[in-house]
Amino acid sequence: MTTASKITLVRVAFIPIYMVLMYFSGGYPNAWMWAAFAVFILASLTDYVDGQVARKHNQVSDFGKFLDPLADKLLVISAMLIFCEWGKMPAWALMIVLTREFAVTGLRLVAVGKGTVIAAGKSGKIKTASTMIGLCLLMAFPTVAWLNWLVTAVIVVTTLYSGVEYFIQNWSCLWD
Repeated sequence: MTTASKITLVRVAFIPIYMVLMYFSGGYPNAWMWAAFAVFILASLTDYVDGQVARKHNQVSDFGKFLDPLADKLLVISAMLIFCEWGKMPAWALMIVLTREFAVTGLRLVAVGKGTVIAAGKSGKIKTASTMIGLCLLMAFPTVAWLNWLVTAVIVVTTLYSGVEYFIQNWSCLWD
C-alpha cells in the first residue's frame, strides 16, 4: 500500500471521530464542536496531501483512485447528515448531493466499461473544496442562521453545475 493511500485511510478513520465529537457538541459552539472542527479540517487537508504525495512520488494507484473520492464523499456526507439532523441544512440539499454522486459514479462505471476513464474535472474539485469550506464555516459559526442558507446554496449550485458538466462532457459514454 502506498503512502498516499495510507493518508487517504487516515481521512476515513477521522470520520467516526468527527461524528462522535459533533454529537457530543450538541450543535452548539463548545469545546466538542471545536475539536470536531479541527478533526474535519485535518481530514480535509489529507485530501490535498494524499494527492500531492501520489503525484510527486508516482504513487497513483487503482486503490487510491477508488478510495480517495470515496473518502471525500463519506466525510462530506457525514457532516451534511449531522447538519440535516440538527435542522441546519435541508434534507433536499443532501439528496441533491447524493443524487449527483450516484449519477457521476454510474457514469464513470459505464465509461470504464467502454474503456474510457473520466478524470475528476475542475468543477468537481471546486465543488469538493467549496463544500468542505462551507461545512467548516457551519462548524465555526453554528448559530448563524443565514450562513446555513448561504452554505447550502453554494453546495447545491456547485454540486448541480459539476454534475451537469460531467454529463455534458461525457454524454457519448452513455450511447453505444
